Order: sequence, then structure tokens, then C-alpha cells
Amino acid sequence: MTFDFDEQVDRRDSGSMKWDKYAGRDILPMWVADSDFRSPPAVIAALRERAAHGVFGYGVEPAGLTETVLATLAQEFGWEVEPDWLVWLPGLVSGLSVTCRAVGKPGDGVAVMTPVYPPFLKVPALMDRKLETIPLQGNNTDGWTIDRQRFNAGLSDSARLFLLCHPHNPVGRAWSTNELEELAEVCLARRVVICSDEIHNQLVLDPARRHVPLATLGPEIAARTITLLAPSKTFNIAGLGCSVAVVPDESLRRRFTHAMAGIVPHVNVMGLVAAEAAWRHGGPWLAAQLEYLRANRDFLAEHVATLPGVTMARVEATYLAWLDVSALGLDDPAAHFEAHGLGLSDGRDFAGPGYLRLNFACTRATLSEACRRLSAATGTV
Repeated sequence: MTFDFDEQVDRRDSGSMKWDKYAGRDILPMWVADSDFRSPPAVIAALRERAAHGVFGYGVEPAGLTETVLATLAQEFGWEVEPDWLVWLPGLVSGLSVTCRAVGKPGDGVAVMTPVYPPFLKVPALMDRKLETIPLQGNNTDGWTIDRQRFNAGLSDSARLFLLCHPHNPVGRAWSTNELEELAEVCLARRVVICSDEIHNQLVLDPARRHVPLATLGPEIAARTITLLAPSKTFNIAGLGCSVAVVPDESLRRRFTHAMAGIVPHVNVMGLVAAEAAWRHGGPWLAAQLEYLRANRDFLAEHVATLPGVTMARVEATYLAWLDVSALGLDDPAAHFEAHGLGLSDGRDFAGPGYLRLNFACTRATLSEACRRLSAATGTV
């Protein structure tokens, strides 16, 4: 099968958070992390078939979905998962919240490495935990890495939980086995539970990299790890709200499900249908999308290299570019680029002032226009 990622799908007036933000204004929305591509044909067909049934009562996870998830994890990552390790959720952010509630007690520390996806910074306080931020090592030019000594020093004695973004949003790293092992060793020694957000695990763009689930490093770390997964970013079905937590340890899983009780709703029936179809039949579409995203990444990187005062991190995974515009000396970088027709994510929301995040999961025509506007915003045209 062939797939047309150059098709320009008009998302205006479609109830799109991404596109409605700038309704009526000539601003390209390249901020929130959903793509502008149609979901895989197999997903659309499965949703049509389910809609034709006409009854949408409370759903349960079908056996076929569980089998598909287990097969995908085994095939893609060599991760052998038991069915009873799975806990279904209506979204990844709710998984972060539940984890904070399930681990430790009010006032305990929750560590994150910055810059990072904004909910990591907001959820701990909402769950009566204390946020502890530990900066990543590096920058866009030299690369972003994890410094073991800095990480260990950044954990307070009250830290009970570490929220890991893997692959990392926004710097685009696919963490190596060695980096993960160092994090795991520190957390084991400090008796810290890890919640590993691996929602971008199938969006590794660098052929030299391979996603390594943290929980596969060994039984000790698996017993202290909650892994959050979803097909949402990979297959562009975030609006259907279907995620899953993989919790191998029975005691930790019991605390997790207890923290969900009375708060977290069941996954809706259409989300379950879409998830199974995506993971079961979406492989060819995903392979084609990855090729397109790699080309988009390279196209954007080549253009950014021509812009004075702007650098772009090497994107090993995700479809998100982390741009350092601090050398431009702008008081409000996001507002400046909006004034030149580009809606980007403000780095301050990621604890990365002076940076902007650009979503390049769009048609090449849209990305070309975005590059033209980037040039205009930096005074190079």
C-alpha cells in the first residue's frame, strides 16, 4: 500500500485544539503534538465498522487488544509482558496523576529532568507532591545528555518518584541503554519508583537508535517501574483517549488501581477499537510515516542551519524540534514568532526559557511555508 502524506487535510472548523487556537488569523499552528496526517486506513475502517453497529455503551478492553499490545511489545522491543500487568487509562496525563497519587504521601518529592513536557511540571503539585527539577546536561549544539552525578545530587531525601520522558519531549533524545542503566541504578539505590512515559516509543527517527523500554533492564528495575504507553502520537489518534500503564509489580499495580478508583473513567469504546486497529494493522503506514518524518526533520534542520541566532537539537525520536532562539534576544519569543505567522510552543512552559518547540508532523508544503516564516522572523528574508 502507498500512503499520501502530502495530502493537505483541512483541519479548520473541525473542533481541532491545534488549529482552532489561531482561527481567523494567518498563523500556522505548529505547537501541540498531534500530526496533520490522516490516521491509518485500517483505523478509519475499524471506526466506521464500529460506528455502524450503532450502540455505544460502556466498554471493556477486548481480548484482541490485549493480545495485540503484548505482541507489539514483544516484536518491537523484545519485551515479554504478562496480560495482568496492563491497566487501561483514558490518557497519558491521567497516568502521571495516578502515579503521583499512588507513590509516597503528600509532601514527598517527585523528580523530573528539565526541559520537559509541561504536565510533568504541573501534575506533582496538583497531587500534593513537591516538584524537584533536575536540568539535563548540554544544549542544542553539543547535544543533550543525562549526567548521573547531577541526577543523584538533584534527588532530595524525600523523593519517592521520578517521572522519566523516554523518548524525551522536547529535546528529541532516544535515551541509550547506558543512560537508562545509570538512571536505574541511582533510583534503585535511593528506593525511588520510576514512571516512564514511553508514548513516543515507535517514533524513533534515527536508524542508529532503538527504543529500549526501561522495564526491560532487569527484574529489579521492572518491579519499581510504571510504564505509560499509547498509540496516540504514533498513529494520530490522541483525541480518542486510549492509553495503558504496564505495571509488573503486583503491589505497585494494586496501589495504582486504588489511586484510580472513583476518579479515572473507563476508556471509551471508540478509543479501544482505534488502538487495536492501529497496533495490529498500522505497521506499513507507520513505516511510511517514519520515512516522511525523517525527511521533514532533515529539511527543517538544513533550513535552521542557515538562520542566524537559531539552533535545533538533533531529533533522534518524536516529531518535535527544540529550537534555541535565545541568541535573538527576544523578550517574548513565542509572541514574536506568532507575529510572523508561526504558532510554536513556548519554551518557558517546558522550563526552557529562550526555546521554542516546533511540530514538524505536517505536509512538506506546510513545513516549507513554516521555514519561510522562520526566515522572516529572524530577519533573513
